Amino acid sequence: MSRPNMASVGTIVWLSSELMFFAGLFAMYFSIRSVVPEQWVTGPEKLNVPFSAVNTLVLVISSVWCQLGVWKAEQFQPGRTGSLLQLKQWGMREWYALTYLFGAVFVAGQVYEYASLVHEGLKISTDGYGSVFYLTTGFHGLHVTGGLIAFLLIIGRSFAARRFGHAEATGAIVTSYYWHFVDVVWIGLFATIYLLQ
Repeated sequence: MSRPNMASVGTIVWLSSELMFFAGLFAMYFSIRSVVPEQWVTGPEKLNVPFSAVNTLVLVISSVWCQLGVWKAEQFQPGRTGSLLQLKQWGMREWYALTYLFGAVFVAGQVYEYASLVHEGLKISTDGYGSVFYLTTGFHGLHVTGGLIAFLLIIGRSFAARRFGHAEATGAIVTSYYWHFVDVVWIGLFATIYLLQ
C-alpha cells in the first residue's frame, strides 16, 4: 500500500484552515448586513457588476489553464516540445505562464475597481458595507497575489532543476490545489457581494 503524498496532505490541511478564514469573512459580511441592512441599499449600487463578471470569468479561465499545466506536470513535461503556436505541444511552464497572466489581469481588474469605487466615495472607512466589501475582496486579492508568486517559484524551479521529476511535479500539483481553491472562494464572494444584492 502506497503512502499518501505528504506535500499534498499538508496543502489540503492548510487549505482547510484557509477555508475557515474565509468562512469567518462570510460570517462577518452577513452579520453586518443583518445589523445595518440600510447600508446595502446604497452600497451595491456603486458596484460595476458586468465588469466584475468579466473579471471573474478571467479568473475561472485561469483555473482551466492551470489544470492543463498540471496534466503536463504529471507527464513530467516541463516545457514545450514544439513551436509556441502548437498548443498541444505546450508543457507545464507555458500553461502556468498563461495562468499567471490571467491571474495578474484579475488582480489589475480588482485594483481598477477599487480606484473607481474610491472615486465614487466608497472607501473602507465609509461605513460597514465599505469595510466588509474591501476586507473580503481585499483578502482574496492578497491570496491571488500569493498564488501568482507561487507560480513564479514553480516555473523558476522547473528551469533550475536538472531533471523535472516527482518533486517538481508535486510542487506544481499542490500549487494548483491552492489556485483552484482561491477560484472557488471568489465565485462564492462574487455571488454573495455582486449578485445577492
